Amino acid sequence: MNAFTIPKDRIGDSRLAEALRRETAGEVLFSPGDRGRYATDASIYQMEPVGVLVPRTVADVEAAMSLCRAEGIPVLPRGGGTSQCGQTVNRALVIDCTKYLRNVLKVEGDTATVQPGITLGALNAALAKEKKFFPVDPSTWQRCTIGGMAANNSCGSKSIRYGLMADNVRAIDALLADGTRFNFGELPDNLGAGVPAGVADLIQSLRALGVREAAEIAARFPDQLRRVGGYNIEALTPAARAAGRGNLARLLVGSEGTLAFSAALDLKLSPVKPRKVLGICQFPSFRKAMEASQHLVTLDPEAVELVDRTMIDLGRSIAMYRATIDRILIGEPDSLLIVEFHGHEDAPLLRSLDALDEMMADLGHPGQVVRVVEPGFQAAIAEVREAGLNIMMSMKGDGKPVSFIEDCAVALPDLADYTERLNDVFARYGSKGTWYAHASVGCLHVRPVLNMKAGEDVAKMRAIAEECFALVREYKGSHSGEHGDGIVRSEFHESMFGARIVGAFEQVKDAFDPKGLLNPGRITRAPRMDDRTLFRYGPDYAADPAIAPALDWSAWPGPQGGLLGAVEMCNNNGTCRKSDANVMCPSFRATQDEQHLTRGRANTLRLALTGQLPGGLASAEVAAAMELCVSCKGCKRECPTGVDMAKLKIEVQAARAATHGLSLKDRVIATMPRWAPFAAMAPFIPNARGWVPGLAWLSEKLLGFAAGRSLPRFVGNAFHDAELPAPSGAAGEVILFPDLFNRYFEPENIRAAARVLRAAGYRPVVARPAKGARPLDSGRTYLAAGLVAEARAEARRTLDALAAFDLPVVGIEPSCLLTLRDEFLSLLPGAAAEALSGRAVLIGEFLAREKPALALKPVATAAHIHGHCHQKAFSAFPAAVAVLAGIPGLKVTPIASSCCGMAGSFGYEAKNLAVSRAMAELALLPAIRAIPAGQLIVADGTSCRHQIKDLTGREALHSVRVLDLALA
Repeated sequence: MNAFTIPKDRIGDSRLAEALRRETAGEVLFSPGDRGRYATDASIYQMEPVGVLVPRTVADVEAAMSLCRAEGIPVLPRGGGTSQCGQTVNRALVIDCTKYLRNVLKVEGDTATVQPGITLGALNAALAKEKKFFPVDPSTWQRCTIGGMAANNSCGSKSIRYGLMADNVRAIDALLADGTRFNFGELPDNLGAGVPAGVADLIQSLRALGVREAAEIAARFPDQLRRVGGYNIEALTPAARAAGRGNLARLLVGSEGTLAFSAALDLKLSPVKPRKVLGICQFPSFRKAMEASQHLVTLDPEAVELVDRTMIDLGRSIAMYRATIDRILIGEPDSLLIVEFHGHEDAPLLRSLDALDEMMADLGHPGQVVRVVEPGFQAAIAEVREAGLNIMMSMKGDGKPVSFIEDCAVALPDLADYTERLNDVFARYGSKGTWYAHASVGCLHVRPVLNMKAGEDVAKMRAIAEECFALVREYKGSHSGEHGDGIVRSEFHESMFGARIVGAFEQVKDAFDPKGLLNPGRITRAPRMDDRTLFRYGPDYAADPAIAPALDWSAWPGPQGGLLGAVEMCNNNGTCRKSDANVMCPSFRATQDEQHLTRGRANTLRLALTGQLPGGLASAEVAAAMELCVSCKGCKRECPTGVDMAKLKIEVQAARAATHGLSLKDRVIATMPRWAPFAAMAPFIPNARGWVPGLAWLSEKLLGFAAGRSLPRFVGNAFHDAELPAPSGAAGEVILFPDLFNRYFEPENIRAAARVLRAAGYRPVVARPAKGARPLDSGRTYLAAGLVAEARAEARRTLDALAAFDLPVVGIEPSCLLTLRDEFLSLLPGAAAEALSGRAVLIGEFLAREKPALALKPVATAAHIHGHCHQKAFSAFPAAVAVLAGIPGLKVTPIASSCCGMAGSFGYEAKNLAVSRAMAELALLPAIRAIPAGQLIVADGTSCRHQIKDLTGREALHSVRVLDLALA
């Protein structure tokens, strides 16, 4: 049986699922939503798996493989799912190693032994104290796994110095298809007494193949560093063994899970070079850059990376990268080469930059090198480079840069001619390629822009691939230079290597896996790369016409008012899997579940919007995927393709509210703008839960609020609009926007804001609603519950009142004020909302922009500030830090933290209590506990302050309170 003849009734097979639950301790995921989330990777393909196992131990993997062997079910080991060629999708049992099998087992000398699910970033963080690192460095280092890198024979920008994965994996503890476990590495010719008979026979047959095919391998394998196509059978030849390159781990590296499961890997480590400098070389044309590459590598750099004009323009269009890109440009170059030198001392590195300047002048480009020696600037450039793929994919519309000839490699002297001829091929088919990456080794990432929903563009893809690979053969290059074979390239092995070599590949596959159960159809016996039944956007792919969006999505292309187009911006590359201490994605970082990942949610929504998931947006599967989304908006800023899951969650909530109605808890929270004014008149009533025995327990039973959580307390001196004058439109007036939460729970923050604005020379005013109406509101609570019509009504009231005056609108609660800047545009699209969006600012942004002469006195020696997620999403956090830094004698330190975990009402709910705490414990709470008494803790979010108080007992102040205390 192969992966393409599995009966449909085996997909989601409940009998197999039950057997896995019985025989393993792993997590068994067989629901339609789970299968859908694992049906795609970063390629153009989609194949629904049989189911998913998340093993806790290697014993779980052994048990699962035994069950599948007995049932004839294929098995697919999977890491981060970042593969671009379709390696990690198949009609098989997916084994996801990323949640539990991610440990460093030992480090001895220059060798580390690791489990397959550990990410490269986590590994290098663990090695930092040893002053060592693993030097193979794909741009996806934050989320790609070592197991996946070995399966793919990954390379990265520094391969010119350190080689490929095959050069840096010393041994693999492998679990074979028949259940045998053996450590493949350096083995003597006689194999030794400890080798099982079956493994000895396997190795002897492989070595015999190497002897038999040695001449053909030498004749047909291209002499390129970047050759990762097919199996590394050159390691089996006598010449390789004589040269010390006969390590059998080399054969498993690059095998894409088709030969064995890697239970553990021994890695060759390198010493860290602590210093580096960059030279950004500017070129007037793409060809000039290509011609220069062969000369620049003679300076012995660590890397030479290309950025073309398309990448420059796309990067500039993304706010978080614009300033960095502008700093690295001299004028308006067509292409850049980023040349990187590493070492232990500054002086030799600076001499290397001098030599680079001289060489550029000799090549006809004097004064065209931007020298980058400052570490912060280097880090910003690295962030842009690492986002290269996602920057390319940020194009809106159905036409996207498509990966299928992405990493062909040719010799550097041929690079300029090859790329020019390939650009001519693109032009003949009405397309254009985007180019970037590894100029140092002649392996440039290029993606023609095509529409994979259109049959005619699929035909173009095939034709371009065939012409490209013909060019590669002409230049004696490699058709697969970094990202592996998968579905995209496997079928072209015969034209590249010849029938005899492909026959040898098949013999290797059959020797390891005679029943064809390990990731079948990859490298050998592959389907056609343009088989549309295997595509994410297959022949029948279409939007469900019954789904109409509640919000305006016209900024995005496509049906359903652009809603589907917004979801399809997710390219599955998995940037959201990163694990640093910033924002995205806090729920995934707490659970490590694909279901709770921005990518996983986007795939779930795409399937629901196209009828591939029963029940559409209102289904239980979608609800489960969105349940732990805290609407932090981290993805809005950090996802390079602009997936805005917080806004998408509003659509889900609206669909569920329309179909299933609201729970009592949701209705209470949503309607708070209506009942809060009355609660504030007798605050002892809503506050009674905190002191009347049994009420906390009852609130958990009736409303779901955790009995062990305190709730915000209404105060007796709530802020009233009459405390400040109404706007007249006079010069110097600033409209202060009192939000719902500070108005009734912490009114001292609003009053402090008014005092600070007065001290800054402004006249704070408050816009009034229609006569006798309750205060204006952002509609935030209605949006959270999916009551879009009610939120739109609130937005209309607020917009009408604020639009009457062309004045700055200043707020202090990020979630509420930034709703005016963001969601109002989707609730009431038009000139009025756009004008208000441009005028609505947080008080920190306003003061940082206007720079008024505030007379301030010292208040403390240090302040540690936690950024609200929405502050970070809208790049407003630096302003809050900068304004506090203006207080004399105050050292302001941003806390490196993600979401606090409270997120509106999320953290108050009993069902979310554990996850809420886990989010906070990722970084925030440890940082708070480490702050000495007497130093200030600052947080501008109401929920953030409450979480800090609830879980640490420490008081956090709004930044405007600190400014108020500092007023002279």
